[in-house]
Amino acid sequence: MPRTIIEPFRIKSVEPIRWTTRAQREKLLRAAHYNLFLLSADDVLIDLLTDSGTGAMSTHQWAAVMEGDESYAGSKSFERFRTSIQDIFGYTNVIPTHQGRAAERILFGVTCKRGDVVPNNTHFDTTRANVEFVGAEAVDIVISEGREPQNRHPFKGNMDVTALRELIAHVGRERVPLVMLTVTNNAGGGQPVSMDNIRQVSAACREHKIPLYFDACRFAENSYFIKLREPGYESKTPKQIAQEMFGYGDGCTMSAKKDGMANIGGFLCTNDDLLAQEQKDLLILTEGYPTYGGLAGRDLEAVAVGVQEALEEDYLRYRIASTAYLGNHISEQGVPIVQPPGGHAIYLDAREFLPHIPPDQFPGVALATELYLEGGIRSVEIGALMFGAAAKMDLVRLAIPRRVYTQSHIDYVVEIILEVWKKRSSIRGLKLVYEAAFLRHFTARLEPLAAKA
Repeated sequence: MPRTIIEPFRIKSVEPIRWTTRAQREKLLRAAHYNLFLLSADDVLIDLLTDSGTGAMSTHQWAAVMEGDESYAGSKSFERFRTSIQDIFGYTNVIPTHQGRAAERILFGVTCKRGDVVPNNTHFDTTRANVEFVGAEAVDIVISEGREPQNRHPFKGNMDVTALRELIAHVGRERVPLVMLTVTNNAGGGQPVSMDNIRQVSAACREHKIPLYFDACRFAENSYFIKLREPGYESKTPKQIAQEMFGYGDGCTMSAKKDGMANIGGFLCTNDDLLAQEQKDLLILTEGYPTYGGLAGRDLEAVAVGVQEALEEDYLRYRIASTAYLGNHISEQGVPIVQPPGGHAIYLDAREFLPHIPPDQFPGVALATELYLEGGIRSVEIGALMFGAAAKMDLVRLAIPRRVYTQSHIDYVVEIILEVWKKRSSIRGLKLVYEAAFLRHFTARLEPLAAKA
């Protein structure tokens, strides 16, 4: 195979991006209270804040959009959506939602109550918030290697099965309404979960009659990592691997803004017909009728095509290789990242990058803001601001939107990170001046700490 990474697509439409000066960015950042979420997208050159809903849709998706059936109930678009989802995920009930957090809210709202415990390899922000909102406790039990940024374990997203069994025994089966498994493990560096681990987690759940749900946002990338790294799966297609993976579970939540390759959408799946009816009842109250779930028919069509395209091997080969390209180029120059490179993002280890800034001064936010000041790059902190006391690491995620940026864009990102790396000792921490009760990182306001005399 040639060594050069090429995008497995041609570009048919372009969107201009705007350059700003450092002086302009300093003013913009102050106005945004040092929170990159509060910046206008027009003031960002390379936007790596998230890979959620920021991808470019294909010609086949746009063609499907034109066939959207906007009937309120029982549209043809829903039938195509359900058929496509069931082809991959295999679950009996498919409930559309406007995005993944809506599926989480409905799932936990129906299954959990105050005092319950929900184990996961690592809950991401909205997942944790929706668990805690109903009064349950979100418990992270990723394997120990998953909390070690430099460890190159091939499946650092794996759940600690021994810890899972001990947790169930300690709190009692009646307090564990479900177990979740996030694939790939977003909060832990975009690291995959092995099929063997999925099988073991499933066995523990079956033993205690506890449902197993997947947070399936990046299921295609996880499937491809299994193909690349797990013996016995080399000759299987990503789709075959995904079908086996979901066969070990009882349902899933999904943000189709990730490996659904769409700009909006999600779904909730379950094999439990009685539970599905309760979920649909809540859906009708807050999202919409169960055959559209807060989505237009055209969005259902885009997701139906996108989940299939996400499993195409040429695309996944490019996706994983191009992400690793960024990670390998900066780590070769000494920049500390979560190893090995993740599927959808590269995670800078802010605690190692800025060892002079303690966690209570938000080293991840300090690093993310400096990347913006240096080169107009927007990223996101995953650490003390996002997760508070639950944060085990302080990371800066550079999430790469699907089919959006070319290799030259990534080369520019490499250059900016290396410039910041050179001046890292001069970067200061920040203090929090405003926070919301839930998901504080979205609206928080911060200020830089004064330089020491």
